[in-house]
Amino acid sequence: MRLTLKGAIAPAFFAAFARITGPRRPTGNRTLRVAAALWIAGTALPALAALPVERIKLPPGFHIEVLSDAVPGARAMALSPQGILYIGSLDGRVYALELRNGHVSGRHVIASGLETPAGVAWRDGALYVSAVSKILRFDAIDTHLNEPPKPAVVIDTLPAETHHGWKFIAFGPDGKLYVPQGAPCNVCLKDRNKFGLIGRMDPDGSHYEVVARGIRNSVGFAWHPATHELWFTDNGRDLLGDDIPDDKLNRAPRVGMDFGFPYCHGGDTPDPEFGKDHPCSTFAPPVLKLGAHVAALGMRFYSGSMFPAAYRDNIFIAEHGSWNRSKKVGYRVVRVITAPDGSNAHQEVFAEGWLQSGETVWGRPADVLPLPDGSLLISDDYAGAVYRVTYSGPAS
Repeated sequence: MRLTLKGAIAPAFFAAFARITGPRRPTGNRTLRVAAALWIAGTALPALAALPVERIKLPPGFHIEVLSDAVPGARAMALSPQGILYIGSLDGRVYALELRNGHVSGRHVIASGLETPAGVAWRDGALYVSAVSKILRFDAIDTHLNEPPKPAVVIDTLPAETHHGWKFIAFGPDGKLYVPQGAPCNVCLKDRNKFGLIGRMDPDGSHYEVVARGIRNSVGFAWHPATHELWFTDNGRDLLGDDIPDDKLNRAPRVGMDFGFPYCHGGDTPDPEFGKDHPCSTFAPPVLKLGAHVAALGMRFYSGSMFPAAYRDNIFIAEHGSWNRSKKVGYRVVRVITAPDGSNAHQEVFAEGWLQSGETVWGRPADVLPLPDGSLLISDDYAGAVYRVTYSGPAS
């Protein structure tokens, strides 16, 4: 018996399965009985099967559609030159979607059983995948989607802590692989050469160095199309209240900058335990404060030609949404307009509707990725989906 879960059914299925089975995995007939019961319950609720994308509000002229609703736990995305969309996940699998004319023509699972392979990056015919303490490489994967090769280990000495251990990865303009190492806690003072940073290495895992410190947890970064400087999101600490501290959008024009964690949060909030004798003014300020607990994750610069010219070099940020606030915030995609040097930065809502009135949530954006045709992809790890946003309005 093979069960395939799609769309909004998937997160509800796995949550219910966990509640029923408890911390231990059931075996034998009990597994089948539980799975069958949940599958029957899911099929009895057809309203959950179709994702309500019509609820998502976009600026005039923009349109959103479901590219795929069969990517459970979808997180970071990477596109190969051959049009293969690779997607990391929270469920131990890495997915590959063959794209043709803006639609999926084939779906593959190229890896399974990995430890939270949230990050994916493409370079020179190979797919790089993060798996907490490891970075793996799948060579010539585009031509072996049905029979994926055994991955090569690029590095296996990264921190094994799973708290903030899920890693977004990407190659920079310098050809280096950039890898964040989040703080293994809500807030703590650990080795600042090991945690709370973004590092980089050669594609073979050698010559590792720290690029920036004082970063609690970055789950998205990109390089400005004109200046090639590193920009990144950073999640603020929890348990200081509903409205502080802010998540941040940061800019690192040089190696060695310190952004304050755990001494300072949001650019202006001293930590009550660690902030003494470490004033916020001594650390690099954010380009933009994004709001408290919005959970800013994946971000990319837009350099396509489909959207109006005013969108060029803007930043799209996926806000995963709050889990610890009395009134939910986030659950949307925002657009940041800024000068290349970070001045005059401000944000506006680009896509919202995953959070409905009454605090009902049906999706959580995790990453964004512009395609060569100028459309924009949005991954959603809660609904197990990828959406595609297009524009057909006036040119400006």
